[in-house]
Amino acid sequence: MPNFRKITHVIYDLDGLLLDTEPLHTKVNQMVANYYGKTIDHALGCKVRGRKSHDSVKLLIQELELSVTIEQFLERKDAIIYQLYPHVLPLEGAVFLTQHLSAHNIPQAIATSSGNRPFTAKTQSHQQWFSLFQSIVRGDDPELKNGKPAPDIFLLVAQRLGAKPENCLVFEDALAGVSAARAAGMSVIAVPASDMDQSLYQEADQILGSLKEFQPELWQLPKF
Repeated sequence: MPNFRKITHVIYDLDGLLLDTEPLHTKVNQMVANYYGKTIDHALGCKVRGRKSHDSVKLLIQELELSVTIEQFLERKDAIIYQLYPHVLPLEGAVFLTQHLSAHNIPQAIATSSGNRPFTAKTQSHQQWFSLFQSIVRGDDPELKNGKPAPDIFLLVAQRLGAKPENCLVFEDALAGVSAARAAGMSVIAVPASDMDQSLYQEADQILGSLKEFQPELWQLPKF
């Protein structure tokens, strides 16, 4: 049996981990890039995942050498994606896992690069589910200085939960998020999208195909 740390608090990313929003971002980013006559290849698409919207668009503009401002790109993207957010669904195992830990009084939180406006749009159909979380830190939180892959967001969540970083377990799908959790001194489980190269996730303590595969007892958490 793996020798993992004892976990007292669990922290989740949002996009591509709890909610199936990443295909939306990929699709809409490509639609906007197409408008400017460019194509986003798979490697670049992977690189921008998990970052604040402003940071990911800045990276896209740099890599694609677009003569457009971040605000102009975001304006085009937002006009499309906000129509799609309310229909987004939970990913496999997400509701079951979070409800299980909530029933056993394990404190849980969300650390998302999404700002308040997109977070509200994505979660409006899931209000009861999201009431399970003791803390939710968004990408535009006034106390947050640097986005992922910096560790700031996870350290801020731990502070608000009253948790020691070494007793926190983070679930992430994006490389930037895995790096951020590791830099925060936390344990981290990667749940990459099926199109991601798993060999890139060497920093993670475990790599799972979905949250459904998680075995809480390995981390001294209540068994399913």
